[in-house]
Amino acid sequence: MTETDKIKVLLVDDHAVVRAGYRVLLKNSDDIEVVSEADSGERACRAFVESRPDVVVMDLSMPGMGGLEAIRRIVARDDKAKILVFSMHEDTVFVEQALQAGAQGYITKNSAPEILVEAIRELASGKSHIDSDLVQRLAIQKSRGRNSPLSNLSTREFEIFCLLAEGLNTSEIAKRLSLSYKTVANYSTQIKSKLNVSTVAEIARLAIRHNIINP
Repeated sequence: MTETDKIKVLLVDDHAVVRAGYRVLLKNSDDIEVVSEADSGERACRAFVESRPDVVVMDLSMPGMGGLEAIRRIVARDDKAKILVFSMHEDTVFVEQALQAGAQGYITKNSAPEILVEAIRELASGKSHIDSDLVQRLAIQKSRGRNSPLSNLSTREFEIFCLLAEGLNTSEIAKRLSLSYKTVANYSTQIKSKLNVSTVAEIARLAIRHNIINP
């Protein structure tokens, strides 16, 4: 197989050791080549433009711009971008939000190594790939009508919800997401209204209950 035939991959994770592990794993696959790496959402957006990968392997939890916002921006730039989320988050609300943002695949970091390789190949061929356990849980939730209240949040609202739950104030969130203070304040009001809460402490408790953050 020539270099040009290989599936070009951009790895996005804020831990260098994790990226090194992915790189070694993917190097053993004759048809996959890691062409670029990034340790933040901002760098991922730049690397996507520079390296033009076939598939982006994206973590969600990173300092600065998170994975969801990076997915939104990459897809806004190229609606044919193929993004596979590879995250420690196993709550189905993250799957829903990632797909809503524009990802075509979602697997967890508990997956067997060969699953990552298989998922990259499937996305490169135009298919989607979601962890089978997560697909099952999503189906069960929907059949029982038990959607998480967080499912009603837009991708932007969900991202701001997570940052509020982590303890960031409106100014800090505005700076991190390159939004105005007023815009974030408006989102915050909408989030509280949708979730029927009135304080940031209640937001944090809700986030802990849904395994969004650790207590």
